Amino acid sequence: MKISARNQIGGTVSKITKGATTSHVSIDIGDGTIITASITNEAVADLQLKVGEPVKAIIKASDVMVAV
Repeated sequence: MKISARNQIGGTVSKITKGATTSHVSIDIGDGTIITASITNEAVADLQLKVGEPVKAIIKASDVMVAV
């Protein structure tokens, strides 16, 4: 698959927590860093996500804010 988004981070699914309609998918990207994505339960099923599976976190944001 090709995608135009440049912010792609490889990792491994470490946990999937399903809710009523949305799942939280935790992705271990190494060095103890976890990225969590909120996606629909349908997307989890369509992607056939499983713990231990390699995936890419693709981050697309219109704004990035920095505060001190």
